[in-house]
Amino acid sequence: MESSLTLLRSPAPAAAAARTPRPRIADDKAMLRAAAELTRDLIAPRPGIYWADLIASAVIGYGALAVAVTVQGTGWVVLAAVVSALALYRALSFIHEVSHMKHSALPRFRGGWNALVGVPMLTPSFMYEGVHNLHHAKTRYGTSEDPEYLPLALMKPWTLPAFVVISALAPIALLIRYAILTPVSLLSPKLRTTIVERYSALAINPSFRRRAPEGEAKVLWNRVEIAASLWAIAIVVLTATGVFSLRGVLIALAIGSGVAVVNQVRTLVAHLWENDGEPMSVTAQYLDSVNVPPPALLPALWAPVGLRYHALHHLLPSLPYHSLGEAHRRITAALEQDSPYHKASYPGLPGLVNKIVRSTFVAR
Repeated sequence: MESSLTLLRSPAPAAAAARTPRPRIADDKAMLRAAAELTRDLIAPRPGIYWADLIASAVIGYGALAVAVTVQGTGWVVLAAVVSALALYRALSFIHEVSHMKHSALPRFRGGWNALVGVPMLTPSFMYEGVHNLHHAKTRYGTSEDPEYLPLALMKPWTLPAFVVISALAPIALLIRYAILTPVSLLSPKLRTTIVERYSALAINPSFRRRAPEGEAKVLWNRVEIAASLWAIAIVVLTATGVFSLRGVLIALAIGSGVAVVNQVRTLVAHLWENDGEPMSVTAQYLDSVNVPPPALLPALWAPVGLRYHALHHLLPSLPYHSLGEAHRRITAALEQDSPYHKASYPGLPGLVNKIVRSTFVAR
């Protein structure tokens, strides 16, 4: 999940200063072959892991949210809110898995995820399905047609804090999207088209316009959007009538903002964002992406559900999240030290943030 709601307009790319053209990277066939051959037995998702992880994350997240809105004392509220945000962030991150999985392999998981997380957090699965797969298309990655790519490393330095800070508005934007825009759009086909194209995708590319769903995808979209809209309207009405305390709703919104900000920081370091818009080879896409493998521990919190192996995911997008650690160990052991595979691993968040910040100053 590397995105923010397109309702929150991302900064437009700034014109980069003249630079030496980046050399095009050819595919390293030995790396691609090893990655495929060494992981064939890891491709099957394990339903028990998926369900246990999702349910545990949701229970902890909502339980801590309940504590945060009821407990007295600022310290306890903050502690409960942090636990809630991290747990709900992990639960929400399963939208990435939902967008990749064959649903026949995990029956009812998408529906369960929407019921537990997608609808309550106003981020239903259709906001990523049909969008994220475009980010993995070989001819789209890193181009203007990629919904999840901006050349952030080539933009002005001020765009980076703006990119992160604006994500804090996501909970309010989602409430507006589902409590107001959804029902109003039923009266205006033109508005409906705009909402589908521009405000129904988790994307960071402001020029991206998504296509309207068709067939079964449309049926699922409509069903889940109605549920999300009814829930958003209920939040507004119950808050206005005093059934939900304003304090509790504000705490919940703050937790939602925390989830969005953590995800946006992770998005900021998920890639190097150095592509200038030209199509890239699979190896180049891999090297523009980031792994943060063990022994680092904190990535398990800010890049959960396999997102710490984001570069590896771009090599093997169908590999389930619980297999990525073993896949990384096998590939790392099998490939020589001069293999491009080892060049996409980084020790942690601070160095990655520093790298992209420095790149923006070079691009000026």
